[in-house]
Amino acid sequence: MLRRRWMRRWWLTLLLLWTSVGVLSIWSLRRTWQQLADYFTWSALRYGLAFNRLAAIGLGLCVGLTVALLVKEVRFFFFGLTQTERQDLIKALHKRQS
Repeated sequence: MLRRRWMRRWWLTLLLLWTSVGVLSIWSLRRTWQQLADYFTWSALRYGLAFNRLAAIGLGLCVGLTVALLVKEVRFFFFGLTQTERQDLIKALHKRQS
């Protein structure tokens, strides 16, 4: 139950990150998206991100955290909690109870 609460917080944080940083990053890349819609090349995508560093960093942060959270969920689904995670949950539970 405590783990579910933690994961809800992570998903909520990720949702807020996408709705703020992600949307702003995508909006600042709108000229690049228009150019890519006309003729898509990997070099156009690369240069579009290279010349808009802040947008690239924002999108990288959003995509990176999304992938990390999905990998963590899949790992938990297949293998369960690691010993360290179990200990952290027990500590948080004891802290919450006292």
